[in-house]
Amino acid sequence: MKLSPRDATAYFDRPDPARAGLLIYGGDAMRVALKRQQVIAALIGPTGEAEMRLDRLPGTDLRRDKAMLSDAVRASGFFPGTRVAFVEDAGDAATDVIATALDDWREGDAVIVVTAGALTPRSALRKLFEGHRNAFAAAIYDDPPSRAEIEGALRSAGLRDIAPEAMTAIGDLARDLDPGDFRQFLEKLGLYKLGDPAPLSPDDVAACAPASTEAEVDDLLHAVAEAEAARIGPLLRRLEAQGVLPVTLCITAERHFRALHAAAADPKGAGAGIARARVQWKHRDRMQRQASRWGVARLEQALGLLIDTDLALRSTTPVPPMPVMERTLVRLARLAP
Repeated sequence: MKLSPRDATAYFDRPDPARAGLLIYGGDAMRVALKRQQVIAALIGPTGEAEMRLDRLPGTDLRRDKAMLSDAVRASGFFPGTRVAFVEDAGDAATDVIATALDDWREGDAVIVVTAGALTPRSALRKLFEGHRNAFAAAIYDDPPSRAEIEGALRSAGLRDIAPEAMTAIGDLARDLDPGDFRQFLEKLGLYKLGDPAPLSPDDVAACAPASTEAEVDDLLHAVAEAEAARIGPLLRRLEAQGVLPVTLCITAERHFRALHAAAADPKGAGAGIARARVQWKHRDRMQRQASRWGVARLEQALGLLIDTDLALRSTTPVPPMPVMERTLVRLARLAP
């Protein structure tokens, strides 16, 4: 039976031990691994592996030993509770062996959890699980996690009382981070708030969010927009050492100042304009103040200067790219009110 993304999210939280098997497949190995870990943990609990209720079987080994999976499924454990036979990185070559184990499955046998890479609709393994009356197939896509998935992950991390602004911030991070980093961030956030009865706030999120090159670029742009010319040189040196290109800095600066211009020109005020510009939550108040101080006329001057710099950096005329970019940023900082 094929699970829709919405049904799969609910099933991963509460898998049914009376079902013979589950296939989890997708192109992103990390996303597939995280869902597999979630399902197995829900089936066997935190002590299941220590109690030897989990058998790990490499998919490539099933071709050499066709009885391996069936033996693992029917084996009797020393401890009570659901058992899992986990087949890792299976392919179509293992379809016949898995089909035999599914057909022979009886209530009380180990649940068969299979992971695989990207599978086409013609895949024999995928067809087996989608067409089986007592097994499920779930595709894992590269989309950012849904609101329901984020809320489930927060509950798993012990976080339940969350301010709306903090939830918005976590949603932004879920889109920006890869799944492994996002999971580590939630674990860190759960430890950070352990024993703290206060609702989770945006400041808590900011304290635990991973640092990145993007954060240093933001620091540079804020320094420019707030007339802190003395900070530009040191920040640029750090970014240059990290391999950030002048053209990338120019494009990012243009995006920043276009958002300020849109906010300053909005008839409902800078706050409404910043909200419409889809600025990340942690920069909204700061950029609203910047837009109000600069005004439309100055921001149009700044955008003209950045466009000229962009053209110079992309032209065939030989110019020293980083010094040109640095000069533009210093000129912008001096233009700032």
